[in-house]
Amino acid sequence: MLTEHDSDTDTPGWWAELGLPGLIDLHVHFLPERMERRVWHHFDHGGPLMGDGWKIEYQWPVDERLARLRELGVRTFPALAYAHRPDMAADLNAWTLDFARRTPGCLPSATFYPEPGVVDYVRQALTDGARIFKVHLQVGGFDPRLEELDAVWGMLADSGVPVVVHASSVPVPGGCVGPEPIGEVLRRHPRLRLVIAHLGMPEYEPFFALAQRYERVALDTTMAFTDFSQTRMPFPDMLRPALLDLGLAGKVVLGSDFPTIPYPYAHQLRALDRLDLGDDWLRAVCWGNGQTMI
Repeated sequence: MLTEHDSDTDTPGWWAELGLPGLIDLHVHFLPERMERRVWHHFDHGGPLMGDGWKIEYQWPVDERLARLRELGVRTFPALAYAHRPDMAADLNAWTLDFARRTPGCLPSATFYPEPGVVDYVRQALTDGARIFKVHLQVGGFDPRLEELDAVWGMLADSGVPVVVHASSVPVPGGCVGPEPIGEVLRRHPRLRLVIAHLGMPEYEPFFALAQRYERVALDTTMAFTDFSQTRMPFPDMLRPALLDLGLAGKVVLGSDFPTIPYPYAHQLRALDRLDLGDDWLRAVCWGNGQTMI
């Protein structure tokens, strides 16, 4: 039973009561050390892409973070990285794929950026075993509709590999975010297996519409329903029936943003539990849907 104290030590008992073997979290970050320090600095101090920022709960060494994931019972997770300028993505892919090879439970992941050679290195990442991709349209500051990315989206649609896309205007608006740019990509490539990060907050309704319209579009729960997000970008009650239906249909998956969250991991799970959408929904979101997707 998860309590108001949000103790991570309660988490294994919670998923065990649901009859699950653990958790599958498809929105976890591990980065090269130098890049990670810079990212954490932005969170600590805020900025144009962060607003006021926040204190990171798990600003710990890598081994301690991996140990905490094991203690929580997170059986499968990626090391999502994303590029914000040219000449980064291929090197990041080499790092994340190597990290996955030497880290039990880590799902091989990759990213991309609109630049010369992007088709080649995405193809290489797939050949090297990438099973999930991540792009961050706000931080990357690029339009997903760019011509040089069309072949990439097509390749990923053909592969069936999920792409976690930060496409909404959270934490602050800017760049080519919102439902229209990525919605146009889906019109061109309707078989893309997109995972819309953060349930699309704060533009919940139009992103839910994309998940309802396209067979392979899903949403992840990252930071959604937590006290932190509900005070800033509350989830609309009118979408609760759709949330229930999408979760049971395999189109909502667990995401957390670990380690860059301002509260204990257990709070994300309690936020899902207190929705009272039923144990079947929780089992699907916290395990079954992710297992099917990857």
